[in-house]
Amino acid sequence: MVTLSSSAYSQKDTLTKKDTSVVVLPTKIARLVYQDLIRFDGAKLEIVELNKTVLLKDEQISLFKQKDTLKNEKIGNLELIITKKDEQFSLERQKSESLIKELKGQKFKTGFYKVTSIVGIIATTVLLIK
Repeated sequence: MVTLSSSAYSQKDTLTKKDTSVVVLPTKIARLVYQDLIRFDGAKLEIVELNKTVLLKDEQISLFKQKDTLKNEKIGNLELIITKKDEQFSLERQKSESLIKELKGQKFKTGFYKVTSIVGIIATTVLLIK
């Protein structure tokens, strides 16, 4: 019986002497520690998910910025096209105005030649008759 009750055979004595990492806490404190550990694990998972969300939002923002730059380029191109068309219209207007002036000048010359040729014919016939 003496050999069985010695510290070599007793589990209680061997555990307390050899295992120094065992910490004995009261039940109330152990529950609080457990709750804190659960909250910590939840907070870690929440941080991971929030980081994923932030990365996704950053990607969305970069896509929106790319779309905005493409829209701005398209708007710039369309404005350039509009200004070129306005320039073309003003050039065509100037051409048509110059052609109208030339047409009026040509009509005047044609009318002048008709009148002078009629006057010449009349003068020649008057001189021939006399």
